[in-house]
Amino acid sequence: MTPSGGDAEAALQRQVLSRALKAGDPGRLHLRFDAAVIQRYREVGGSQVVRTQTVGRVALPGRWSLDVGISADGSEVHLPVQDLLDRLPEDEWQHWVDHLIVAPFSANFLKMRQTAAACIDDGETEAWEG
Repeated sequence: MTPSGGDAEAALQRQVLSRALKAGDPGRLHLRFDAAVIQRYREVGGSQVVRTQTVGRVALPGRWSLDVGISADGSEVHLPVQDLLDRLPEDEWQHWVDHLIVAPFSANFLKMRQTAAACIDDGETEAWEG
């Protein structure tokens, strides 16, 4: 299969995935969030919110800090799943979940994976084309 896109960002994303697979470490995989997730921390006294063109840091000094990548147009931030688990307090998780940028998925497949022994019948089998 030939990689689509071919740009440098796509190549880096493929490299991160390949390394995560080889290491058996899904925590290295990145999640994307609407950059509005950061606004909350601009309003918290004592917080630090700094950025360059492509990377940033959000911190409540003495408590936690997260480093994030910033998309070219500034509308999204991304970071490894493991950083959310290791560096962000659990009481902050829902705020980030609320800003998750969702990718197109099969809702039925996700439901099947969330419930043991689930079976979703959504029609007859079809030829795999395309």
